[in-house]
Order: sequence, then C-alpha cells, then structure tokens
Amino acid sequence: MHIRKATPEDLPAIHRLVRELAVYECAEHEFVASVEDYYKDFKAGIFQALVAEQPEAGVVGMALYHFAYSTWKGRMMYLEDFVVSEAFRGQGIGRLLFNAFLEEAWAQGCLLVKWQVLDWNKPALNFYQKYGAFIEKNWWNGKLFKP
Repeated sequence: MHIRKATPEDLPAIHRLVRELAVYECAEHEFVASVEDYYKDFKAGIFQALVAEQPEAGVVGMALYHFAYSTWKGRMMYLEDFVVSEAFRGQGIGRLLFNAFLEEAWAQGCLLVKWQVLDWNKPALNFYQKYGAFIEKNWWNGKLFKP
C-alpha cells in the first residue's frame, strides 16, 4: 500500500470513490460534480487529496481536503471526503490514509482539523473515536445552494 499526494491523473479514481461514498450514504442523486469540475478545481488549487494506491488494484482510497480558517484557532484543514473502497475496508488502509492526512495538516501549520460524519455511520464514528476525536453534537450545519 502506498499513500501519496494526488495528481491530476488520479481525479477519475477520486471521483469514482466519491460516487461510491454517495451511494453508501444513500445520496447518489445529490452527487452532481463532474470529473471535469474536479480537474478545473484541482488545477486552481481549490482542493488537494491524498490517495491510497495498491499495485494490483490502483487507487482504493482517498482523503480530499482543503484549507480553511478558524477565527478561534487559526489555520485549519477541512477533510471534505475520506473513503476507502468497500472491497478494501478492514485492512488498515483508512488508518494509513487518515494518519497521512493528519501529518499533512500538522506539517502545513494547521492547529485544527475538521470533518463531518453522519450520526448513523457507526463504523466511521468508531474509527474517529479511536483517535480521541471530539464529535460535536451541539452544532447544526447550515448551507445554501445557488438557485
């Protein structure tokens, strides 16, 4: 297993993994970003990613992130999506990928990392709790979509 920074050539595999995550979350109908969107935004530096690559299978996991700013804490990194293909779960790939994400955040001077996890996703909740993560339950997410 090799964990490395994503390149433009990895974007179709990242897109495939995000679709797999959307299916898992019963929200595939909400997944509308195209591979072309990924290419454009990756080239513009809007997001970065790490990939888990297995020689025989190619990219089997990814962590897609971007920088954000906390007015209370300072520089932070936001983990937008983190997924290991279902066929490869339970092999420690997620741990390697998440550790690499944390190392990247700390190396970039971030004082905080944030992400979201669905309240019904017990495997993910258990995974994050092993890291001692604080899962907030008192903040509600707000969002608006362009009309």
